[in-house]
Amino acid sequence: MTVQVIYKNKVKLTNLDVITLFVEDKFQIKNAKSFLSKNENSYVEKILKSKRNTKENIISFNISEKTTLILVSLKKDLKSFNVENLGAEFYNFIKKNSFKDVSVITESVKSKPGKDFIGRFMHGLKLKSYEFNIYKSKKVKNILTISLIGKQSTLALKNKLQFKALEEGTFFTRDLVSEPGNILHPDEYANRLKKLKKYGLKVTVYDQKKLKKLGCNALLGVGQGSIRGSYLVTLEWKGNKSKSKPLAFVGKGVCFDTGGYSLKPARFMEDMTYDMAGSAAVVGLMKTLALRKAKINAVGVVGLVENMVSGNAQRPGDIVKSYSGKTIEVLNTDAEGRLVLADALTFTEKKFKPELMVDLATLTGAIIVSLGSEYAGLFSNDDKLSKQLIEAGERVDEKLWRMPLHKNFDKLMDSKNADMQNINYVGGAGSTTAAQFLQRFILNKTSWAHLDIAGMAFSKYGGAINPSGATGYGVRLLNKFVEDNYE
Repeated sequence: MTVQVIYKNKVKLTNLDVITLFVEDKFQIKNAKSFLSKNENSYVEKILKSKRNTKENIISFNISEKTTLILVSLKKDLKSFNVENLGAEFYNFIKKNSFKDVSVITESVKSKPGKDFIGRFMHGLKLKSYEFNIYKSKKVKNILTISLIGKQSTLALKNKLQFKALEEGTFFTRDLVSEPGNILHPDEYANRLKKLKKYGLKVTVYDQKKLKKLGCNALLGVGQGSIRGSYLVTLEWKGNKSKSKPLAFVGKGVCFDTGGYSLKPARFMEDMTYDMAGSAAVVGLMKTLALRKAKINAVGVVGLVENMVSGNAQRPGDIVKSYSGKTIEVLNTDAEGRLVLADALTFTEKKFKPELMVDLATLTGAIIVSLGSEYAGLFSNDDKLSKQLIEAGERVDEKLWRMPLHKNFDKLMDSKNADMQNINYVGGAGSTTAAQFLQRFILNKTSWAHLDIAGMAFSKYGGAINPSGATGYGVRLLNKFVEDNYE
């Protein structure tokens, strides 16, 4: 459904079909009475006597033959993400009741819960309204018009731009993750990233020829079974005129993952189109930073490959030399994401000398066993960075849980035939050993965090502010991380 927002300072309530008022907790309407007539107030009070114990946050009923009243109950001490979640819930309520034109009386928000309540409320509504339906042959054009009435409808221009940038970045990420593998293969993905230049990003594409010359054989090995190319793409944003070290964000972009010769089961393999969600979060973040003119220097680096089965595909037991110079015995071709990230991380550290690096990847099924779809796993060599990321996640309700790293796990990744192997054949600690593997490619002790988002990037049933499908997880989290700590 397309959301159209209209801003109005004043309007006669008698001319409106669907009116929305914000009221206090448990539908106490004391602050909203001034917007209704005496008779309407009496009628509403009678209706609410039967609603006092409802667990719903939003209710509606007719107050005349032509007018429907929606009441949104505001709990005390709402956090920013609570307001956004309430906006998303409001969208679901409107959709369920088939309302097409809804007026929101912004001045009914008396307690001002949180900064820029209306902006955040509408931000949550818009994030929830996302749909991916470009391949539907029969398209239904549903337009929802929201009229924001009152002084609070006039948001500060800066905040309007901030929210819009974040929505566009998140939607870009969701679009990329939602695309089928036959459309968004590495060649197409690289071409789409080139188009981000129009937002002021410097985009550089390293193709197979350049990667081979650089020695990125770990990444190239993953993609060698595909007829498509393999790429490393960098996106640079220079919003700070100083020559300060950039913040670096690195993403795994496996556009489709069959598992290679370590073939995945057929059931649910169709979901492996979202194995590039880490890279999508990185590019969505970079688009957001560019759109809102973030006053920082940042770089996004994504490795784009397709892990296929063919006569030229990588075999279990192959040994490759990574960009770092370290050799890897590939015992399982389905542990491919860490091979892509190994080269991407070392390349990023060496080329850009960043202040810190954060990588995102749908890396292990083990993290879903550990944390389900409530938290992404966080692994880091830096306590301060970990704390900043966890706090940013709590503020936007994209939660992280820190998991252990320890040198004793290294022995599980040591190989008899090469410097290391790409899986732990002993069993157990699947997510930790994967992160421990990645840490070996941080050569200069750069502050680094690895986010395993396998349980968060895609949702069968939808979440608070995302419909079912691609969630866009990571964009809002990292934008908040940047905003709170580096701007």
